[in-house]
Amino acid sequence: MIKPGLPTVLTMGEPSGIGGEIAVKAWLSTHNEPQPFCIIDSPARLKKICNSLSLNTNITEISNIEETANVFNKALPVLPLKLPKDAIPGELNTSNSPAVILAIKQAVKLVQMGKANAMVTNPIHKNILYESGFSYPGHTEYLASLANVKTEPVMMLVSDRLRVIPVTRHVSMRDAINNLTSELIVETAIIADKALRQDFGISNPRIAIAGLNPHAGEGGVMGNEEKTCIEPAIHILAEKGLSVTGPKPPDTLFHRQARTTYDVVLCMYHDQALIPIKTLDFETAVNVTLGLPFIRTSPDHGTALDIAGKGFANEKSLISALKMANKMAYNRSITTQK
Repeated sequence: MIKPGLPTVLTMGEPSGIGGEIAVKAWLSTHNEPQPFCIIDSPARLKKICNSLSLNTNITEISNIEETANVFNKALPVLPLKLPKDAIPGELNTSNSPAVILAIKQAVKLVQMGKANAMVTNPIHKNILYESGFSYPGHTEYLASLANVKTEPVMMLVSDRLRVIPVTRHVSMRDAINNLTSELIVETAIIADKALRQDFGISNPRIAIAGLNPHAGEGGVMGNEEKTCIEPAIHILAEKGLSVTGPKPPDTLFHRQARTTYDVVLCMYHDQALIPIKTLDFETAVNVTLGLPFIRTSPDHGTALDIAGKGFANEKSLISALKMANKMAYNRSITTQK
């Protein structure tokens, strides 16, 4: 069971990207708030970032996560992780890939041991990890493997104005259509319903399900996936007692009035979900992994190699991810006590 007051653990992410900079800036913005976090990273790397960008942040190495709360208001607590090579902003190096993966493993271990209330992951650069032998499509799938979760993990993007879930994720459009099944939609919706109740405090989640085709197929004129795949899933979910509606025409699903009618949208493919939320809330949207035995959030952006080391990186999404992780941990602790 999650214990209120535990720190959140933040991973290093790609060391040549903006993760270190936004972590330091996030500490500057939140160190006087009662939401302590530590980062698994190279203290030397973080100090170098602070010096080069003239960021007035103290960096303190800690030997265990229990020290986080005691030092957080004075310095950014760092669980040390050695980098084989100096990280140069904007320049990827496969030599540092094992350290990126190790930071994730260590964070998972801390939440599994009950020493952290949640984990927040800085962005990774998947291509450089692939070159080092990383065999997972991304964070979501790797975390599911570490947690020994058998069901397909679910990615939800969250902001103050919208929650969306892509039923199919990091695959081509052709593969997304081929992979879409009633069973996958049902499984995704059930995981979403449980998470909205457990982690977001919504007693009766309203789930809108988008169509795949223009105008949700227009009765089969513009495609029949709605009739053969999506509608059967909706019927199954309704029989299970979930509050579901759809399939909804995607082009009218995200305007302001429509957003008042649901708590989350299940989208059929990656960009159907990510385009509207990134348009509405690019700087503050958060990536949440559902279906894990622990809480994981992440900023909803990439490594931004083009601006790494220049001082331009915006920490708002990371701060949102840290705050959401704490809020979810609090809601889950209440739920498990009932």
